[in-house]
Amino acid sequence: MKKKKRAVPWLYSAPALILIGIVVVFPIIYTAYISFTNMNLYHWNDFHFIGLENYKRALLKADSGFLSAIGVTIIWTVVNMVVQLVLAYFIALGLNAKGLKLKRVYKTLLMFPWAMPAYVSILLWKVCMYNTEFGLLNQLVTALGGSKMNYLAENVPAFFACTILNLWMALPFMIMMIDGALQSVDGSYYESATLDGAGVWQKTWYITLPCIRPIIAPSAIMTTFTTFKQFDIVYLLTKQKGSLSGASIQTIITYAHQNAFVSNNYGLSSAVSILIFVIIIVFSVFTNRGLKEE
Repeated sequence: MKKKKRAVPWLYSAPALILIGIVVVFPIIYTAYISFTNMNLYHWNDFHFIGLENYKRALLKADSGFLSAIGVTIIWTVVNMVVQLVLAYFIALGLNAKGLKLKRVYKTLLMFPWAMPAYVSILLWKVCMYNTEFGLLNQLVTALGGSKMNYLAENVPAFFACTILNLWMALPFMIMMIDGALQSVDGSYYESATLDGAGVWQKTWYITLPCIRPIIAPSAIMTTFTTFKQFDIVYLLTKQKGSLSGASIQTIITYAHQNAFVSNNYGLSSAVSILIFVIIIVFSVFTNRGLKEE
């Protein structure tokens, strides 16, 4: 009877476990297998095992582009997260200012960029903001006496263009999280600090930040993962087939995509995908350990 009772939960869980195995586990295992082969457009059916050659090419070959793609991805993630957290914090402070009217209206309007489908937002920005001839930015520049600029033609302007768009899309979520965290801080802490003669920065450093950190940390980690593996913004703005902008920004996700669907080198692309998977797993282990210790 005990064995039957123990088997019942597994029987109920079996459909979900089978589905997870098919959708999640099998693709990872198959990708890992392909990463050790020379599978590509010319070796589609007759590919063979080549060991760690794809990993060596990605990690040790200087002109492979993988290491530079990792560097760009790290810069992309750090810049976006730092700016996002700082801006979101100060905007959330403004939304919590005493006497501010129409708070709910502002918060509702802030959610539109986050709620709008990413594909629609990116194409709207590409056509309506960054377009060389008809974009709003160039309309403003020419109205002020400047000359038109192609914001997506070179790497540095394109990087900042992608960053601005990513902030526009991701800021609302972080603002709402920090706004909720600020509202959870007990006001008596500030009253006691005021009586002790504490200033604004002392209250921020010793009361606000420690109180909201347990709430903000998981959101920041989740957003970091999302930013690290960001694909659609960089691809749709600069690398979409049929509308290449001229910039050659390459993150590790677009690098893997290019090797799989442009160069048709599936072995190398699979190796890069596994390396990305390992990086994310290692990062998640360390961040989760840090949260538990805290």
